[in-house]
Amino acid sequence: MNKEFKSRRDFVKAGSLLAGGLLAVPLTSKADGFFNSSVADEIKIALVGCGGRGSGAAVQALSTKQNVKLVAVADAFADRMEGGLKNITEALTASGSADKIAVGDNKFVGFDAYTKAIPLADVVILATPPGFRPIHFEEAVRQGKHIFMEKPVATDPAGVQKVLAAAAEAKKKKLNVVVGLQRHYQNSYRALLKNKAMIGDIVSGNVYWNNDGVWVNPRKDGQTEMEYQMRNWYYFNWLCGDHINEQHIHNIDVFNWFKGSYPVRAKGTGGREVRKGKDYGEIFDHHHVEFEYADGTILNSECRHMKGTWAKVDETILGTKGKILCGDAKIVDYKGKPLFQFNKKTENNPYQAEHDELFAAVAKGEYKFADAENGAKSTMTAILGRLATYSGQVMEWDTALMSGLSLQPAEYSWDAKMPLNPDSNGLYPVAVPGVTRFFV
Repeated sequence: MNKEFKSRRDFVKAGSLLAGGLLAVPLTSKADGFFNSSVADEIKIALVGCGGRGSGAAVQALSTKQNVKLVAVADAFADRMEGGLKNITEALTASGSADKIAVGDNKFVGFDAYTKAIPLADVVILATPPGFRPIHFEEAVRQGKHIFMEKPVATDPAGVQKVLAAAAEAKKKKLNVVVGLQRHYQNSYRALLKNKAMIGDIVSGNVYWNNDGVWVNPRKDGQTEMEYQMRNWYYFNWLCGDHINEQHIHNIDVFNWFKGSYPVRAKGTGGREVRKGKDYGEIFDHHHVEFEYADGTILNSECRHMKGTWAKVDETILGTKGKILCGDAKIVDYKGKPLFQFNKKTENNPYQAEHDELFAAVAKGEYKFADAENGAKSTMTAILGRLATYSGQVMEWDTALMSGLSLQPAEYSWDAKMPLNPDSNGLYPVAVPGVTRFFV
């Protein structure tokens, strides 16, 4: 088990079946984020970021039982905005629910597109590359919107601080916020968490995201450096935060969740063994990090993008009496005796469940979800690991979080001066452990 459920891109291509029956529950959204259950029954959705994840998340939001309408879409790129809307429309048309799309002329393009889409909605889906997440989340909270935002929620400590501040404001306004760390909404993980006392005190863990890697979009003539990097956002840290942040955050977050805390320091190793060309920006292709928690617990974290190597996406949590095997959805003692086995027939699709639960709460006027703080701290855990592998130094949580380190460009425009630029051979500067330094 624990092979990933269908990605949002696959979900859209498959044209998921929408749940029938509209639930007319009174709702009104106010700028202060509080709800009065006596006015409208329609939940308006705005999508910010129309790539595969955004369009997939929108289909899932529109697959809930509530009376929902997609009323606005926004993206930096016109082609991505139109392509995402086309995918959503095809999926809903195939299921006979095209009437849930009411975008009309509310199609916004550019770096400020989010400021035009967010005011039109009750619930906002934030699914751009994660470097933009802090400012988009901050704006959605400011305008009193309920939010689904993809993980990770930042790419640098300054962004994490911004999200934490907005998360506190969202709590004051009683805004529901769900973060796309979908294992929190997966039946098997919830059952394992409920029974975690069987293993005694958690003392260590091993988490993995080892696979082949992802796409590459070659540079095209006429692209500015900003456009090229945004089209290849996965390979630039101001946009992605490296794959330890963008993907491996899932596994790191599971351990934080079960442990009920976050690490105080990290050390590790990493580098580039197979991805060395100019198409791969600045990120590493492997990281191995040892995270230490306040009580001495150690988490061993491993992520790798290398074709033809041992693949594993999973988590094992070790306690004084036994261990939790998340991939097998079971708990065993150290002699291998089963202590608990989840019934896999009752497994759900957590990608859908996170939307089902969010929109059910919004429709009822309930305040139930405050995922942003954990999302920010698990993001910070992954960032801490990256800082450790890039520098080869021990990284302290408090020092890193309070550093104010920002990777973002001074402005968001197509001709902006970029924080990272290629040399005459088209190669980007890459961190060198032992040479690269932070906070000095």
